[in-house]
Amino acid sequence: MEADNLTVGEYKLTCKLGGGSSSTVWKAEHRSTGKVVALKQIDLHKLTRQLKTCLDCELNFLSSVDHQNIIRLFDVFEAENSIFLVLEFCAGGDLASYIRNHGRVQECVARKFMKQIGAGLQVLSMHQIIHRDLKPENILLSSIENDLILKIADFGLSRMLNPNDLAETVCGSPFYMAPEILQFKKYDDKVDMWSLGAILFELLNGYPPFRGRTNVQNIKASLRLPFSEPILPQLYPDCVDLCSRLLSIDPEKRISFTEFCQHDFLKIDERRR
Repeated sequence: MEADNLTVGEYKLTCKLGGGSSSTVWKAEHRSTGKVVALKQIDLHKLTRQLKTCLDCELNFLSSVDHQNIIRLFDVFEAENSIFLVLEFCAGGDLASYIRNHGRVQECVARKFMKQIGAGLQVLSMHQIIHRDLKPENILLSSIENDLILKIADFGLSRMLNPNDLAETVCGSPFYMAPEILQFKKYDDKVDMWSLGAILFELLNGYPPFRGRTNVQNIKASLRLPFSEPILPQLYPDCVDLCSRLLSIDPEKRISFTEFCQHDFLKIDERRR
């Protein structure tokens, strides 16, 4: 399916933004209003039973929330043996591209980004949703301007998890997957906190913390947090502490979302700089 002069429903596809094994994301314009949106096309024939459950979770969650740090869902329709999610278009691209273009960011920028992602995760927590695929590619930027708003996107692997319940499906992206998932253990919402720690590390260093070619290499590497030596002296101890506690290999010792929100690093007054 090519975008050239192609229309789907009320929308004209302009270019392909990305995609995965069962979905494709297009930039599109509404034919009558000209409104620019992102169309997430999901091939219904490629959905397993588990992915259908995740899709139901994604639709139920996004249709019930309206928060500046969560991607907005405007509409849903079916066509071409696919279901299309009409989503907010974010002109700033994703956080992965931002890091590639800017390199490591200043600590104050990392704090600002963590606060925004945390605000989005609070909405997930209120709905008892775990994302399971938090990574820079799934954090979108509202624009290319200086006053950026970050939005958590792509809930295609999300699921509801009641308190004291555990999940066991192996899913996510290896560089950002918690060790308990890599070790095929049952897990809870602490897996999202690990991913958050990996994102914070990448913001501060310019590259992910664990880049082994195999799951075993990543598990072994996670026993040691490899902060770049020249960067360490520039960081507040609270910053290093938060990152280290998020990337604790033992989920029992890993910081919870509530503890994350109360951590001193997020409360540092910028006037101290």
